[in-house]
Amino acid sequence: MTDRPIKIAVIGLGMAVKPHAQSLSDLQAEGQIEVLGAWSRSAERRAAFAAAFPLPVTADLDALLARPDLDAALVVTPPDARETLVQRLASAGKHILMEKPVERTTEAAERIVQRCEAAGVTLGMVFQHRFRDAAERLRQLLVEGALGELATVELAAPWWRPQSYYDQPGRGTLARDGGGVLMTQAIHSLDLMLSLTGPVVAVTATAGTSRMHRMETEDFVAGGLTFANGTLGSLFATTAAFPGDRERLVLTGTAGAAQLVGTALEVRYRDGRHEQAGEVADSGSGADPMAFPYTWHKRVIADFCRAIREGRPPRVSGRDGLHVHRLIDALLLSARQGRAVSLPGD
Repeated sequence: MTDRPIKIAVIGLGMAVKPHAQSLSDLQAEGQIEVLGAWSRSAERRAAFAAAFPLPVTADLDALLARPDLDAALVVTPPDARETLVQRLASAGKHILMEKPVERTTEAAERIVQRCEAAGVTLGMVFQHRFRDAAERLRQLLVEGALGELATVELAAPWWRPQSYYDQPGRGTLARDGGGVLMTQAIHSLDLMLSLTGPVVAVTATAGTSRMHRMETEDFVAGGLTFANGTLGSLFATTAAFPGDRERLVLTGTAGAAQLVGTALEVRYRDGRHEQAGEVADSGSGADPMAFPYTWHKRVIADFCRAIREGRPPRVSGRDGLHVHRLIDALLLSARQGRAVSLPGD
């Protein structure tokens, strides 16, 4: 497999597929992958995909998954369609890259991860915020200890979605999406935070649905965080902050502070030095959820393919995805019960 393209199927052609398709088109042109087929149960979506991208489509999922030369599947379905599909792919020895979240519930997500591990197949997650240039630079600074000991963390995702977004069938429901702003939008920022700071061990939160939306699940969450390394933090996430603004992650350490605003990083050191990285770009924080570059998705897919070739875990594995699931569970449990909640250790 080291000297040929990774052969991939795409399963699910809804709204979230666009940056994946753009990435796959690039990677196929570069000879890194070959898309064997893209499937949706909707003939209308298949036709729209075929018109927009130079990739083959199929109406026969069974035939696509039965191909002996198929190496992996990119799963872009809603969360409620995941577990049975993953069982089928893993049993056939196919590697899997999935859009977030792993599943609607942590219990189902754990079953998916365990099934893939037992089958010996690679399971990767699409948490593309980790692959932004500014986030990569911040990770490097933390590894080098440039900020000193981390003292505080501030995470804010003041996003906006109009009511028409939630009027789509299944959107913002437990049955299809598994949750609201935390599971569907802020999950990316939460994952990035955890990848930089390490695990959270306790939370205190409030959550609910604001008067801006009619929906089953939460569109507002705020809370306090205690990290395993003793760092203290705060969280604010909403889709009711019209007209929407870029997410902000601020890490303050004993030697300096880093502010990651969307795709741009600014670092100020206590000795007077100052640096910047990344650039300002749309991040899907407003009414158009897909208003962002596809570069980060391309990096996720390319890393996943290299992981298959090299026999290593991808940079964001299915087990990594469980960390953010458990944090979301704890935040919502704290809000429901009005008390501090401790997170279980791994």
